[in-house]
Amino acid sequence: MENQNISFNSRYILFISFISALGGYLFGFDFAVISGALPFLRTAFGLNEYWEGFLTGSLALGCILGCLIAGKSADLYGRKPGLMLSALIFAVSSAGMAFSNTLTVFIIMRFCAGIGVGMASILSPLYIAEISPAAIRGRNVAINQLTTVIGILVTNLCNYSLADNGSEAWRWMFGLGIVPSALFFTGVTLLPESPRWQIQKGLIDKAHQTLLKIGKDGFAVQTIKEVNKSLEHSSTPTLKAVFHKSVRPALLIGITLAVFQQLCGINVVFNYTSTIFEAVGADLDRQLFETVAIGIVNLCFTVLAMWQVDKLGRRPLMLIGSLGLAFAYLAIAYFLNIKANPNLISIFVLLAIALYATSLAPVTWVLISEIFPNHIRGLASSISVVSLWVAYFILVFTFPILAKLIGTYGPFYFYSAICFAGWLFIKLKVKETKGQTLEQLENNFISH
Repeated sequence: MENQNISFNSRYILFISFISALGGYLFGFDFAVISGALPFLRTAFGLNEYWEGFLTGSLALGCILGCLIAGKSADLYGRKPGLMLSALIFAVSSAGMAFSNTLTVFIIMRFCAGIGVGMASILSPLYIAEISPAAIRGRNVAINQLTTVIGILVTNLCNYSLADNGSEAWRWMFGLGIVPSALFFTGVTLLPESPRWQIQKGLIDKAHQTLLKIGKDGFAVQTIKEVNKSLEHSSTPTLKAVFHKSVRPALLIGITLAVFQQLCGINVVFNYTSTIFEAVGADLDRQLFETVAIGIVNLCFTVLAMWQVDKLGRRPLMLIGSLGLAFAYLAIAYFLNIKANPNLISIFVLLAIALYATSLAPVTWVLISEIFPNHIRGLASSISVVSLWVAYFILVFTFPILAKLIGTYGPFYFYSAICFAGWLFIKLKVKETKGQTLEQLENNFISH
């Protein structure tokens, strides 16, 4: 345990955590913009259900490549250069999507946006976990989720306000992504490099200077000592090291939680809000209003999760969320099937969002950033997050096809079953991590 008497520079820690977490805002932007733009894109590019699914999922394919780039480069060159590169890629791709004249160009640009999002999705929570004291690490990593949901809400509000600007409104929706990416790039230039990465590379003096800004000399000396001890028997990060039998228990948990976070089905609600409410007769204005309501609920309950993740703990939140989602989906499936009033469906959709925002959404990222050893954290995290994006692609690609084959309500029965299975896995396999240093957690998740 970290010495409870050590005082920390909370303002500085919060400042650098928020700047790093702006990568989450980019994730939230590209994640939400498609929901408001899809009704326009269907007309602009003549999309059928297959192309609609592929266009939506092309972001995830880029994210997979972005994760692979970020994981290796983070361990070789540090966390900061990757964060800056992700911001640049995102800015260029946002402009590219806005000016796309063909479906092919648009999908290529959305794929490129995914590279930037994928890099940020690895590096932002990883960086925050490495600069945060154990007592507030869960809350700080959850800041990344907070900026994600702020990105979702702001983007949904922009989509709603732009919707009356004619058939080309979607171009403005995507083009606005240049603004947050420019802010993110500027902010990252002010960040120090991760002290844990600096220690790993033998840059002890630089790490000591950064740690002095976070805590005081006692904290800096203690952290350097603990990190060095954890690195004593480590080697250069390789895939062989990540898949070593001692790391496999942590890797299994990281991959399973990442896949579960996506196949639980909530991103169908985020990405296909218009499709879900169109199925029960809601007009375009009501469809876009529902995206705003989802954004507001998502934000409020993410703040609740940030408050509870270091108090109640990771495991209880995940158990409550996964079981609650299973029952919420059963209700959504039933009411969609009988074509109930949109107001009734909205209640259960928002309940599902609330449950997800307090559990699987932030806590999965927290756990992935915590459970791997220092010397392979970047690479191991990237494998988990690659799995997450593969699952996201499968989810959003298949939903329009399944909805056409078995009705909009049908897939929600599948998602409910997945949530029950996820609840069982968490109950059996996932240990609590709150309040422990990253070095202490190696003993919990690594088999010796």
